[in-house]
Amino acid sequence: MKKAKISKILVAIILTLVVIALAFLVINNALTGRIIQNYSNSSQYPLDYRTYTKAVCDENNYCQDYEITCKNKQVINISPITGANIQHSENWEDPRPNKSEIICK
Repeated sequence: MKKAKISKILVAIILTLVVIALAFLVINNALTGRIIQNYSNSSQYPLDYRTYTKAVCDENNYCQDYEITCKNKQVINISPITGANIQHSENWEDPRPNKSEIICK
């Protein structure tokens, strides 16, 4: 008798959770809700943050990777990535076409 009562309570809790989950999916019309929506041009989220890495090479062919953080196309942080560097040979040429490219586009 006690087991039957506990089983009914567990089934009721599970059904309630399933109904809540289904209601959430129907209301938001997506499995992830709006968590992956792009808000970069939205007035709700006007700030445009971007973080990426870029290798910067000097005249001695020493290249270091940096993590660059931009906010509204302005650099807010540049920090070197530890261990992400290389010294190329003297005759090495950077194969990238835009060596003087704008950092925050």
